[in-house]
Amino acid sequence: MSRRSKPVKRIPPADPIYNSVDISKFINRIMRRGKKSIAEKIFYSTMEKIKEKTNENPIETFQKALTNSTPLLEVKARRIGGSTYQVPIEVKPDRGMALSSSWLIASAKNRHGKSFIDKLTVELLDASNGIGAACKKREDTHKMAEANKAFAHYRY
Repeated sequence: MSRRSKPVKRIPPADPIYNSVDISKFINRIMRRGKKSIAEKIFYSTMEKIKEKTNENPIETFQKALTNSTPLLEVKARRIGGSTYQVPIEVKPDRGMALSSSWLIASAKNRHGKSFIDKLTVELLDASNGIGAACKKREDTHKMAEANKAFAHYRY
């Protein structure tokens, strides 16, 4: 890794339908083995199903699901004097968005249902309402950080 300068942050181009970078990043997280067209079909079908079920703007539902599952704190293992402490640290916005999108996708995969489109639809709707596995994961992360607040002075 270069010590001279920080690497430039690459931002993917916005998706063609909704013109959003967050959606483009989410589609890239859904993608497996470089099959982006399949990931796009999955996401856009999910958006159509959300629109059918709620009669609301699916982008607002998606953004609400992301913000409801984005963590503000997380714990990081820090080794000091032979002991390992779980030190709570604040999460940067980019990392928070990445964590929440990966949690949403993972919890949708673990759901019971027919297709991934149906499972992702239900998970996004649950997360936008503040329930669901991704929101529970966020709450668990916050509880862990709160429990280890005593080690916050080991922050780096």
